[in-house]
Amino acid sequence: MYHQIGQPAAKGTPYRGLTVHPADFRRQMSWMRRFGYRGLSMRELLPYLAGERQGKVFGITFDDGYRNVYQNALPVLSELGFTATNYFVVHQLGGGNVWDAEKGVPLAPLMSREEMRAWAAAGQEVGSHTLDHVHLPRISAELAEQQIRQSKTQLEDLAGVEVSAFCYPYGHETPALRNMVRNAGYLNATTTQRGLARRSDDRYGIPRVTVARSTHILRFLQKCLTRLEDRRRQD
Repeated sequence: MYHQIGQPAAKGTPYRGLTVHPADFRRQMSWMRRFGYRGLSMRELLPYLAGERQGKVFGITFDDGYRNVYQNALPVLSELGFTATNYFVVHQLGGGNVWDAEKGVPLAPLMSREEMRAWAAAGQEVGSHTLDHVHLPRISAELAEQQIRQSKTQLEDLAGVEVSAFCYPYGHETPALRNMVRNAGYLNATTTQRGLARRSDDRYGIPRVTVARSTHILRFLQKCLTRLEDRRRQD
């Protein structure tokens, strides 16, 4: 689970850790390639999670659709032959992470519609992160369903591709919300719960491995290639 791939903000800035330096991202992806692993989008990862395919693979996801992911991560993914899923906030395409403003997080630009289309044209996956990056459990069921369903249809219209991957903003979800995502036609949904994905996991509650600015390469490999993250699983 990544967010931004760029130059981290000044020390003391809230959520500075969610920005991974481009050189660190390249190093992380390159080492996984050296160990014989292939990075995949959620769409391409599902057959492995279902036991239909076998191989040395790992999923790559980016939350929010930041422009610096397009600028700094896409070239690395393309060079290595990896794919990834980026979860876009529909009403902020070409805008910024306005939902972080009250926390003092600097405004960072998000991909435009054209950049999102280019992301998809490069073989990468477009996923949904709702219309407005809302706390889904805090709003009415009617509004939550609207955020989930309409973000899918609007992204499909804008990108010209099927949108089957969803990500719960802030990782906040409930059994009822999982059902909404399933009923809206998505094939999977990711959370912020820590842990390695298992075949037994609910496809609408898939955990992820957080990669932060401070995640040095040894810890990154421990997170991905050992059971370290499973110590943090909630089940």
